[in-house]
Amino acid sequence: MPTDLAQSAAHHPTARSRSNRVVRLAGRSLAYCATLFPVAVLTLVTAPLGGAGAAVARWRALRTGLLGMPPTAVPGRRPGTVAVLGHALLSLLVGAVALLPLGVELLVVLRGVLYGLVESGPYVGAWGGPTRAGAWLAHFLIGLPMAAAGLAALIGIAAVHQRLTRRLDGERGPLWLLPTVLLMALAGALLFVAWTRQI
Repeated sequence: MPTDLAQSAAHHPTARSRSNRVVRLAGRSLAYCATLFPVAVLTLVTAPLGGAGAAVARWRALRTGLLGMPPTAVPGRRPGTVAVLGHALLSLLVGAVALLPLGVELLVVLRGVLYGLVESGPYVGAWGGPTRAGAWLAHFLIGLPMAAAGLAALIGIAAVHQRLTRRLDGERGPLWLLPTVLLMALAGALLFVAWTRQI
């Protein structure tokens, strides 16, 4: 029995550190994905005006600073304006896709965590109603799996985009990278159209 307790104690910090890593990764991915769209727009505006080098530095700083990725070896030649603009266009697509799970996270906060504050009632027809406390709890609990799915999507989106950014440093991306970005954009557009038809 003492051996079982010692083994359990030895494994507990590992499980805790793993969950802490996942939480940090989710938070970093959320922040990273929130910057994709505005940084892509800024790059599209500034790169043709001679700001390609600064744009590349911004993408690298986001990758290393927000995601905590180790810097890649910077090649001797810098990417040209056309390559930077191409990266910005792909980043714009990825950033637009990221707006969907970012919106889900915002809705979970507003309509789950803060439900009782933003919805004045009556709660008779609401999930968990007819009381305010029941409706608030139901919306909060329903929001938890949606928040987890949104964070998982943001982690995946950030992982795909950071691979795109490594191409600015001369690394060859995997063959699946560009088709994945295009499929993500198509799926995001279809999901957005389906959502707008429901509201």
